Amino acid sequence: MSYKLTYATMFDPPADLHARFDAALAETESALGAEHLLHIDGMDRAGADSELRHGPIDRRRILGRFALADAAQAAQAMEAAHAAFPAWRATPMAERVRLLKRVAALIEERVYPIGAALALEVGKNRMEALGEVQETADFFRHYAEDFERHEGFDHALPDDPLPGFKSRNRSVMRPYGAWVVIAPYNFPFALAGGPVAAALVTGNTVVFKSASDTPWSGRLLADCLRDAGLPAGVFNYLNGSGNEVGEVLVWHPRTAGVTFTGSFEVGMHIYRGMAAGVYPRPCIAEMGGKNACVVTANADLERAATGIVRSAFGMSGQKCSALSRVYVDEAVADALIETLLAKIRALRIGDPCLQENWMGPVTTAKALQNYARCSALLSAHGGRVLAGAQRLEEGELAHGNFVAPTLAEAPAGHPLFAEEMFLPIVMLCRVGDREEALRLANDSPVGLTAGCYGNDDDLAYFFDHIEAGVTYANRPQGATTGAWPGYQPFGGWKGSGTTGKAIASFYYLAQYLREQSRTVVE
Repeated sequence: MSYKLTYATMFDPPADLHARFDAALAETESALGAEHLLHIDGMDRAGADSELRHGPIDRRRILGRFALADAAQAAQAMEAAHAAFPAWRATPMAERVRLLKRVAALIEERVYPIGAALALEVGKNRMEALGEVQETADFFRHYAEDFERHEGFDHALPDDPLPGFKSRNRSVMRPYGAWVVIAPYNFPFALAGGPVAAALVTGNTVVFKSASDTPWSGRLLADCLRDAGLPAGVFNYLNGSGNEVGEVLVWHPRTAGVTFTGSFEVGMHIYRGMAAGVYPRPCIAEMGGKNACVVTANADLERAATGIVRSAFGMSGQKCSALSRVYVDEAVADALIETLLAKIRALRIGDPCLQENWMGPVTTAKALQNYARCSALLSAHGGRVLAGAQRLEEGELAHGNFVAPTLAEAPAGHPLFAEEMFLPIVMLCRVGDREEALRLANDSPVGLTAGCYGNDDDLAYFFDHIEAGVTYANRPQGATTGAWPGYQPFGGWKGSGTTGKAIASFYYLAQYLREQSRTVVE
């Protein structure tokens, strides 16, 4: 790419980007319907079963036939990863780093065809799709370089003060073993590739299970790892149900650790399972958010409205970082609402593969049903719909999972202020001052991202009091969204995460390692 694509820079891309995406999309669409296999112990393999997958943009369109693993194949993948672990752990750091950088290079070479597949499978617009693919390449490169910078987490310590002896001490970080990565459907490439890269570069082997709704993205990631030349068994790809395949992976005796991204309920189930064995095993879980934005009386309302719309409705609200709650000072509430409504009316909704459309469909049939349920609740409990709350079924939209971007105003006690909807629905509440706004923003068991618009004093108060792991101030690119490797570490507080450490942070790689103190007396 001729410019640095991130979620913050994606709003004004060069014309060449669109031409290359259109060419890749045409080629990808011409090959729809192909068969996609699992990858176990260095081999592409058929599943115990298979299923046809249809796209959310047009449910009549068949994306492909995807292999489904069963419990036996999940166990085979775990055994393969376990068997490959000793040799991979012993592989010199420089070689592991070289292979991961090769994966990054392959992803970048394939950024347009993979981006086209992501757009078709998830329903992202082209910029979001290309951004996710590039972000994944950046994850592989970032973690490889970070491991090099830390010199493999091998540190000399002072000698013991023993007369007549030399007592040499070291702190050495060592990998755990066969690591399981379970990815979500909203970022099926990046939130698979990131933890896969971290686990591999630190010397663990990996069994990766894609989200059941987005197996194509997982298979495309597996292709890049396979083609980079990783040894057999070091990386394994499965597609299958969480109830069958996922449960086998979590409870398997060979599982040394798990990285999971998804709902709070499933994340806590896995977390408890990893603690319930003969001894506790590490579980790195990112479990979503109920992300709030505070708009004070001193805010730039144009900037605030731009950031709110981008974060609430980007990818149809299906980001764990999506803006879900707005707490606005009553002195500027009417003006903010007026600005928001104008921006919502201007959104182009339709086939997200087309350049002119910004918002696509929700990804799953379950999300479509949930949108109808939440929309029906908006006018209850003192709430009122300001925009949206309807399914879009005109023309070709009738064949996809299209819904309207929705803004509703309600008192703070409305139940949808507490529910992670994962939909293009944002709730707005008027408050008396910033103290009330921060109290309500923190009144949640989760704390992933948050944003604030105001003056310097407002921002200082916000940063000092907000209970969230990723925070943004006066950001038009997105009130609560847009973290990128190397720029903004991404991780949550409270029920949004199990470790308090963020993705792509100074502290992330060490979570895939355990410390060993070594003393040798000469």
